[in-house]
Amino acid sequence: MNQPPQVGVGIIITKNDQVLLMRRKGPHGQGTWSTPGGHLDFGETPELCAAREAKEEVGINVVDIRFRAITNDVFEATGKHYITIWLEGESNGEPTIAAEEEVAEIGWFAWDSLPQPLFLSMENLVKENSYPPK
Repeated sequence: MNQPPQVGVGIIITKNDQVLLMRRKGPHGQGTWSTPGGHLDFGETPELCAAREAKEEVGINVVDIRFRAITNDVFEATGKHYITIWLEGESNGEPTIAAEEEVAEIGWFAWDSLPQPLFLSMENLVKENSYPPK
């Protein structure tokens, strides 16, 4: 049965023209690559969610968080629908796997040579299937 749409938040962290990605564990998107992110909690702002997820998943503090885009992500196979709010921010910390149950590996990647397969939300962002497109 299809569920009502949920709100996800992704945080884009870059360094030297590369983006920090993690390979996902768990049932939703296992084996795919995306930025840190997760569900928006009740009463939480997207910025606080982005900072919390970065800390929980890759152990770094993110500052200067700002809006980037929104993607409309329909996971046909699992009947899940997410509206993903994409934010970007800065960090001078060195990422580590902080949530071993959620993150298989992490790395810095150039935008023109991202690892595959990408998580659907990340794929939509990269293909500019987003609001605004760029």
